Amino acid sequence: MQNDPFVHWFAALERRHMANLNFPEVRRAVQALSSIYVERRNRIDTGAAFSGAGKRAAFAMYFAPLHFLLVREIVRNLEARVPPNVGILDLGCGTGAAGAAWALELSGPRVVGVDRNSWALQECRWTYEQLGVQGTVRSAEISMLSIPASTAVIAAFTIDELDASARDRFRRDLITIARRGAPVLIVEPIARRLMPWWDDWAHDWQALGGRQDEWRFRVDLPERLMLMDRAAGLDHRELTGRSLWLPVIA
Repeated sequence: MQNDPFVHWFAALERRHMANLNFPEVRRAVQALSSIYVERRNRIDTGAAFSGAGKRAAFAMYFAPLHFLLVREIVRNLEARVPPNVGILDLGCGTGAAGAAWALELSGPRVVGVDRNSWALQECRWTYEQLGVQGTVRSAEISMLSIPASTAVIAAFTIDELDASARDRFRRDLITIARRGAPVLIVEPIARRLMPWWDDWAHDWQALGGRQDEWRFRVDLPERLMLMDRAAGLDHRELTGRSLWLPVIA
């Protein structure tokens, strides 16, 4: 485990974000962010998730590592490959965890992280540097983004935050991407009540030879991450999520 790039990245995250904060401050921020994501999702678009140093630290060194571990396990279990000379576009990249997790399981494809939040993009760039990922960042409004051809796409905890019209457009665009030779991976929380659109997407994906899955992974968290988890009254010894995987359509 000591050779795992995740371990070194998490240690660097601690040094970066605990320099001016104490553990109780981060714990309270984790609890506040958890409330926003689970109970008050309408506040995500207002930037509430990144308001204040405590919440930014909680997102970067708590939620982002959990997202990294979940996506890495999903990619491994799907054996999710990307064709040679095809890069990865990380939609709504946040701090870059999802795109980096996928890229590190492959032979180093280039990643472009796209988000509208300037702090997230700065953190995403730092994540790529720490993990040795070839990556760049781009500031853009996700709902207005045009996806380049021949670019694999990962959207982790992003599609559900779009409005219905933007989701419908991405539904068509992402199928087109797969037809043009690049795979698509979507990851969302396992709670079905939050996503009335999921079944329609899953039907389309499966009709085209893709798949949907629900995942539960037992993982060994770094000690500090586990302490933060317990202190916030949470339990992520088992990571859960659901995915839609659409490989290249022949």
